[in-house]
Amino acid sequence: MRKFLGIFFYFLPLLSFGQGNKLIPFNLSFFNEATAIPFTQAFSTPIHPGLQIGTEFNLKTKPSARLFQTANLSYFYHHRLNHGIGVYSELGYEQRLKSGPAFSALFGLGYLHTFATAEEFSFQDGQYLNKNDRGNARLLASLAFDVGFYLKKDQPNSPKIFLRYQSWLEYPYSPGFIPLMTHTNLHVGTKFFLTKKNLRQ
Repeated sequence: MRKFLGIFFYFLPLLSFGQGNKLIPFNLSFFNEATAIPFTQAFSTPIHPGLQIGTEFNLKTKPSARLFQTANLSYFYHHRLNHGIGVYSELGYEQRLKSGPAFSALFGLGYLHTFATAEEFSFQDGQYLNKNDRGNARLLASLAFDVGFYLKKDQPNSPKIFLRYQSWLEYPYSPGFIPLMTHTNLHVGTKFFLTKKNLRQ
């Protein structure tokens, strides 16, 4: 667990590479992951925790709307199934109201690597041997919607809090048996701005 969390914080300075602005948007969210059919439930139990960090780049902006691209790194732990690290990017559209609320839709594609949470064995020479788990490579595709609120409604670089519902699939999941697996994540997160100087410290 510590190894994977360390990757998040190592990855953070790389997310800001190439951004010319002094202020770098930083997104942080905690989420509950579930293997579920998308849009059938908002919250599920038991809780399978996840953490996501990322940044974003504006592609086109208007006073009340913007088109943007994200870069994200996520980790989730699903008890008795698997845990995984995902690296992916999203194309997003946000509509922002003058009073502070904002609504977004995001479509993403990326890479997911999963590992079993339980020991795996293979049958060799008449006995069961502990199998070395190198994990599984997957394609990740996602569709998300969120509602947020800018705390300083008159500032373009205002901190934001948000609630996001994300549906996503991993492919191939189990070739010849279950070709793909659908998931949902319910995020609670925040966006705030850092300077490149802060990230280098």
